[in-house]
Amino acid sequence: MGTGLLDATADLLLGGRCAGCDRPGRVLCAECRAGLPTDPRPAWPTPPPAGLVEPWAAASYDGVVRSLVLGLKERRLLGLRHPLADLLAGAAGAAAAARVPAGPVVLVPVPSRPTTVRGRGHDPTYAVTVGAAARLRAAGTDAVAARLLRTRPGVVDQAGLDAAARATNLAGSMACSDAALRRLHRRRTHASVVVCDDVLTTGATAREAQRALEAVGLHVAAVAAVAATRRRFPPAAPDSRPDR
Repeated sequence: MGTGLLDATADLLLGGRCAGCDRPGRVLCAECRAGLPTDPRPAWPTPPPAGLVEPWAAASYDGVVRSLVLGLKERRLLGLRHPLADLLAGAAGAAAAARVPAGPVVLVPVPSRPTTVRGRGHDPTYAVTVGAAARLRAAGTDAVAARLLRTRPGVVDQAGLDAAARATNLAGSMACSDAALRRLHRRRTHASVVVCDDVLTTGATAREAQRALEAVGLHVAAVAAVAATRRRFPPAAPDSRPDR
């Protein structure tokens, strides 16, 4: 059965449409999947939070990639976990190659507020991070995903906040779970950490996650995100590779 017939069948039976172009059929059509970026690179916020480790992103937060992120988070299109995990794995792999000394890598997702997870019925950042770790292992990297961080009460929704307000809102908002840390030490006695998120904006969330992990003695080597807002993710120079 050809791809077009498969898509038509999916649309007939499930009413599915591509999250990228709205074409009837699969949740991400072959053309939109083939057009996803494959050149992760550093994506520094402007200005960067003081002390932030190098952040990497797979894409600019617009177009099809933005539709995929929102489709998973807000519309619960669970099939989008797979292409988003591919993108995050690319960013995390590039970050590890640039910043992580030889040895195991632990991908730590930034935590969502419990009320947000309950409202959505799933934790998309954690799911995508687990998928990214699996892809890195398949490529030969000793990588695991670990849900080490939890949020403390009092954090409000970040939407609409500027960089200063985000930093204030998030200051001291995360802590490393003792039980999760013990589980990690049973699996990996020494490892470098890459903080993972879906979208990098001001860098305040990533910096707070970094602070909480470093507070318990973990080595945070880099940040990896599926996407970064456009002004923090400039186009690569023609015929050149990003500085690593």
